[in-house]
Amino acid sequence: MEKTVISILAVDDEEALLHSLTRLLELEGYYTNTAPDGRVAIDMLQTIPFDMVLLDIMMPHIDGTEVLKFIKDQHIDTEVIMLTAVHEVRTAVECMKLGAYYYITKPYEADDLLALIERALERKRLLIQTRALRRQIADRTHPSNIVGVSKSLLMMLDLAYRTAPTDSTVLIQGDSGTGKELVANLIHLNSLRKEQAFLAINCSSIPEPLLESELFGHEKGAFTDARTAKDGLVEIADGGTLFLDEIGEMPLSIQPKLLRFLQTGEFRRVGGNKNLKSDVRIVSATNKDLRFETEAKRFREDLFYRLNVITLQLPPLKDRREDIPLLVDYFL
Repeated sequence: MEKTVISILAVDDEEALLHSLTRLLELEGYYTNTAPDGRVAIDMLQTIPFDMVLLDIMMPHIDGTEVLKFIKDQHIDTEVIMLTAVHEVRTAVECMKLGAYYYITKPYEADDLLALIERALERKRLLIQTRALRRQIADRTHPSNIVGVSKSLLMMLDLAYRTAPTDSTVLIQGDSGTGKELVANLIHLNSLRKEQAFLAINCSSIPEPLLESELFGHEKGAFTDARTAKDGLVEIADGGTLFLDEIGEMPLSIQPKLLRFLQTGEFRRVGGNKNLKSDVRIVSATNKDLRFETEAKRFREDLFYRLNVITLQLPPLKDRREDIPLLVDYFL
């Protein structure tokens, strides 16, 4: 947000203070108006959309608290900083509960006021950006069980939506229980593959001897219980999306086969000698640090880079406190 387009209204019944404020703010590049009391301020606010109001608390006719209530009723995006005397601090704190950004005690240092203005305007910018993200997301195909309005979640979802129309592999990283499969399904639903299958497999829940067969299929007689040939998920999901959950648990013996499939689009069933082709988008997820796993030689580095073309970091719930009430309401 450029200072040259930011408008500030200073409201105070001390003419000398308004004069000094105007000089200070205009030297910083802000467009500044003044009002000598609350009544004049409300008249101005009815016609001019100010970005910020510097508002004295004790004024004749209408005090700062009443002006603040008017601002928050009419101009949700206008930030307000209260100007207060020492004995009015308790009232200033009450004003913060009504929606003021913060307060500063008179007399104040110019640098302290300017820093406070910068922080308040940065919050305003982030709030507007978050609201825009919410509007964008509301217009997209959005699984109803992805619950949250926190900025970190919305930014991750925005990247997921922008990623969806591409055919790039995606690696979703996040703690267990944060909804990685829901995000993978969201990517599928907003992709060009949405009319085809979305299949999922958890690499940690299937024993190593069976995981290769589940992924790539097997021929009749490939092993003791293979009485008939079987298509694997890679083959069944042709044209669609295959979600590999807990990819960090994939055994090293299977990783080269997945790498080959990502490189060539070809695979072989267990017990087969014929190369088969399938057009599948791979989305994977992990709660592990795969870079660390590659350094520990528990995960192939070349496979990691094939899977990690686009990374989505699902924020943990401890960083999404504003989402907790929504999640409680959803699950109860």
